[in-house]
Amino acid sequence: MAAHAAADPAPLAGVTVVALEQAVSAPMCTRTLADLGARVLKVENPDGGDFARHYDDVVDGLAAHFVWVNRGKESVALNLKSPAGMEVLHLLLDHADVLVSNLAPGATARLGITPADLEHRHPDLIAVEIDGFGAGGPLSGKRAYDLLAQAESGVCAVTGLPGAPAKPGPPVADVCAGLYAAISILAMLSAREQRGRRGAAVSVSLFDTMAEVMGYQLTYTRHSGIDQQPLGMSSPAVAPYGAYPTGDGQTVVLGTTNDGEWQRFARELLGRADLADDPRFRTNPDRVRHRAALDAEIGAWCASHDLAHLQRAADAAGIGNARYNTPSEVLVHPQLTARDRWRRIDTPVGPIPALLPPPIITGFDPPMGAVPALGEHTIAVLAEFGLSDDEIALLRLHRLIAAAVP
Repeated sequence: MAAHAAADPAPLAGVTVVALEQAVSAPMCTRTLADLGARVLKVENPDGGDFARHYDDVVDGLAAHFVWVNRGKESVALNLKSPAGMEVLHLLLDHADVLVSNLAPGATARLGITPADLEHRHPDLIAVEIDGFGAGGPLSGKRAYDLLAQAESGVCAVTGLPGAPAKPGPPVADVCAGLYAAISILAMLSAREQRGRRGAAVSVSLFDTMAEVMGYQLTYTRHSGIDQQPLGMSSPAVAPYGAYPTGDGQTVVLGTTNDGEWQRFARELLGRADLADDPRFRTNPDRVRHRAALDAEIGAWCASHDLAHLQRAADAAGIGNARYNTPSEVLVHPQLTARDRWRRIDTPVGPIPALLPPPIITGFDPPMGAVPALGEHTIAVLAEFGLSDDEIALLRLHRLIAAAVP
């Protein structure tokens, strides 16, 4: 993406976010805000920090999860288990617009930073908590991770193959909950700007988020009484729609979304007027009922052609199609390369490639800030917010803060 001669101010310039976060959901929320120009102060335990820092060490000693969702943040290593540490946190909140957290159940209450607590001490603060199952239910006190929320909400039951349920590869519960939280923050910031509203409390749970994502399946089952079975790379809602091996050992993904597309698929792509006129395949519900027979016909045709021929023919007929790619193939995908979607971001171990965030906003270049070392910004932030050198030294002496070693 070309640089702009005079870029517009970042959409969230001047917004400060304090994050008490671990793993993916809250870090995805705050990284989204950082990508839009917010200042994010990531408060971490001096003893190891965000545990996602240690999931693996494949990025030259850093963890892949961590570098993915933590660019553009400032790390403040602060021990919240002491009154002095909590006073420093409140100092940060005095300068913040938003608090985002995804701590263990009950942790905000133990720390004295529930919405009710914050309303008195920080009345203008927007407090957003991401939890596992939401308040007021029989599972509310349980820990919840991405897999657990997906299993509990039925997502795994409609993923994979019959008799072999699976979790979607990406952590979709964490990611979607984080994005819902970010959307809520944007809405509350807008309300404050437009109507002078003060602080607000927002809660988003992984379970509620995945129940929402399951909206189609839940609606179908409620009104049909049928639990839809997983279909691998296909869809229970439409047919044809799936992946088919090609004659050159690759996989093409083909699909239709309505009866008109099916007619083009059969007549122009397959050259099979008999299939287009077959009463078994006339409407989408018919095709779904006779999916196996239809897939057999399409599979045989795909197996007799190479991938390039299939995609050219599908494009000519106006039929949606894709190539099944592995992660290593996506890294060199021409659609990303041609559109200059990769950037270099700084990390404690040197620059690494990172994708630009999905939104393309005219006049705004995402900052793509660095991935912080644990405690890298502790001293600078505390000094900026009014602590003296002696006060900072005392906190260090009592191991209440930590600073990264250059």
